Amino acid sequence: MDYKEILDKIISGELKEYRVSPKDAFQFQLALRSYGKRQSITGIAQRGGDIIYTLSDNKN
Repeated sequence: MDYKEILDKIISGELKEYRVSPKDAFQFQLALRSYGKRQSITGIAQRGGDIIYTLSDNKN
């Protein structure tokens, strides 16, 4: 899976949100940590272990 492309789409607004399952969470986190604009992306854990990533509301 090309997580950098997904992160780019979140930043550009092309994707409103991206849901990551627990089995993919570690690999997604590795990609997010090395992503240059990671502070612009927020992840919210859901019941059941999924995490929904969206563009952060704070525009600093």
